[in-house]
Amino acid sequence: MIAIFLASILLGAVAGLMAGLFGIGGGLIIVPVLAMLFAAQGFPAELVMIMSVATSLATIVFTSIFSVLAHHRLGSVLWPKVLALGPGIMVGAALGSVVADHIAGGVLRFLFTIYLLGVGVQMALQLKPKPGQQQPSKKLDLGVSGLIGLVASLLGIGGGTLIVPFLVYFQTPMRNAVAIASACGLPIAVVGTIGYALLGKDMVQLPDWSLGYIYIPSFLGIVLTSTYTAPIGAKLAHKLPAEELKRYFSLLLFVMAGKLIWF
Repeated sequence: MIAIFLASILLGAVAGLMAGLFGIGGGLIIVPVLAMLFAAQGFPAELVMIMSVATSLATIVFTSIFSVLAHHRLGSVLWPKVLALGPGIMVGAALGSVVADHIAGGVLRFLFTIYLLGVGVQMALQLKPKPGQQQPSKKLDLGVSGLIGLVASLLGIGGGTLIVPFLVYFQTPMRNAVAIASACGLPIAVVGTIGYALLGKDMVQLPDWSLGYIYIPSFLGIVLTSTYTAPIGAKLAHKLPAEELKRYFSLLLFVMAGKLIWF
């Protein structure tokens, strides 16, 4: 338990720094590294991925709060749009935790690996969303937000990599799209965390110090450092060649995807 807690402190520091520097959700780093840590500590193989996803979502609750407050102070959050996407996102997030609880750990690992590879390719090629149509209908908002909530909760991510392209396509300025995605990440994390905590509460194979599928030592370690290093990463983004560094970071994503396939 102590070894994982200490490793999680380091993981939180790195994940927060990368999240701030590249504008990505911490789950992109947290989930695969936790999966490797949990497997190395002998956690039941069928629980490794779902515990990694659940623990990642729990940490995103706190990082999202800090992120949303920062964007709100800058006046970037378009709250009517957040409210329009919120109901679908919360329903989808609840369903995501249920789906994760009913599929094999290997399937969940495969889905996250595909996600890692997709983001890695996007960062390596510097692909950016392009503006398209004017405004989505309420039905499209509801349907897409529900799907995003489901996928984000299923994979233990904040959903920014999915929400931002959707918003930009429908003429939302990038600055506002990022802020809206940060605000939407909070209900995804809260609802998903509650779902994973409740769904895993009667699972007898869980290790000590677990709250449902959430592993508390890792949760605490990550939150302790990620909330401090994320703002540092955001400041460094204005000083370092972040666009160029993204290509190197994409290589790390490919390595982690390979590790997930073979661990």
